[in-house]
Amino acid sequence: MIQDWFLDAKLGIFIHWGIYSVADVSESWSFHNGAISYEDYMKQCEGFTAEHFDANAWAQLFKRAGARYAVLTSKHHDGVCLFDTAETDLSVVKCCPAGRDLIREYSSAMQAAELRCGLYFSLIDWSDPRYRSVYPAGVSPDDSRADIYGSPAGGPEDPQAFEAFLASNRSQMRELLTNYGTIDLLWFDGDWERSAEQWKMAEFRDYLHRLNPAIVLNSRMQGYGDYATPEQGLPLEASGPFEFCTTMNQSWGYRPSDDDYKSPAMLVRMFCDCISLGGNMLLDIGPKPDGTIDAPQVERLEAMGDFVHANSEAIYASRRGLDRIHYGEGSTLSKDGRNLYLFVFDSPAEMVCVRGLASAIDSITVLRTGERLNYQFTGAVPWQGIQGTLWIEAKGLTIEDHCTVIKIALAEPIKIHHGHGSAITYNP
Repeated sequence: MIQDWFLDAKLGIFIHWGIYSVADVSESWSFHNGAISYEDYMKQCEGFTAEHFDANAWAQLFKRAGARYAVLTSKHHDGVCLFDTAETDLSVVKCCPAGRDLIREYSSAMQAAELRCGLYFSLIDWSDPRYRSVYPAGVSPDDSRADIYGSPAGGPEDPQAFEAFLASNRSQMRELLTNYGTIDLLWFDGDWERSAEQWKMAEFRDYLHRLNPAIVLNSRMQGYGDYATPEQGLPLEASGPFEFCTTMNQSWGYRPSDDDYKSPAMLVRMFCDCISLGGNMLLDIGPKPDGTIDAPQVERLEAMGDFVHANSEAIYASRRGLDRIHYGEGSTLSKDGRNLYLFVFDSPAEMVCVRGLASAIDSITVLRTGERLNYQFTGAVPWQGIQGTLWIEAKGLTIEDHCTVIKIALAEPIKIHHGHGSAITYNP
């Protein structure tokens, strides 16, 4: 069941951290797709030190960014765990110079900073032979001969080995949900490689709820999650709770060769577009192998924070705003429906226009500065409850660096006119 804190949070930080940060390769997929051998990929364990990892500094940076929660990769598809687990020796505690439980430090710091604590967990494990012991539902052995990490690759199945793998996943869930204080959110990945029946997903979800009845679960559970997770591409329309996850550059994990960063203005605009649809944005960072965060990522987090903190009233606990036919640049609405917030990204030549607003207005101001703005309506049909088109005088408006927020305080809960108009047959 989705929780109110999640709907209210709006901004989270996604953290892809693992041995893949050592050799400038993509996480897990680099060996799966043949860009690097599995053996060379795993040699990165030798360079994963976490020697400068300061979880409390991370938490304070995330708070400066305006985030209300964070999600860290506890285990990616490569099977390397960032926590101390009894299920495998393939963890940074046992096979890396880091030599310690990084999830413990992370969870303690997030909880102390009053940030909601989330964990990413890959349902698949391309290092575990028990995982590749059965074929995906409906896939023949002949079609899977090249799939050496996710199937028996043409060989016989071993259902008992897969059952043991599922039991191991459940045991690691128990470790994560009982040994690290309150975990608020689980972010699963990899569900596509097996069917819901093969995963025994209904039973798995029930098991998780027994461990934590309030846990929030993402969608990658073959239909058993709480919210959708569009990746990289922001949806043009949304019909329920969702979380848009995206990278700052082109990579999830740290890659020093990838300097193709989105500008702060782009990230702010993407964020505004996201919350205008009522969703959350999960903005990704990739720490270095020593646990530090690269300067371009820090700069973008702090730029995001400048916008979010200055305009928090329009962000936290907001709900979906107007449809784009009413206002084209995006907006949010307060929970009680009495305050409408318009996002303005460019300097208006003269007016900001809102169509179909049928509620009376108390005032219109610039949210950050309190500057009052004049306005007028045209085309009103008051005896039909139609205010007409709202024109906000914005010539000379002080424009913020990335986005200016205009607050419309309404005299009543918002009402929107969706009609197509009609002939005026009576003028009083």
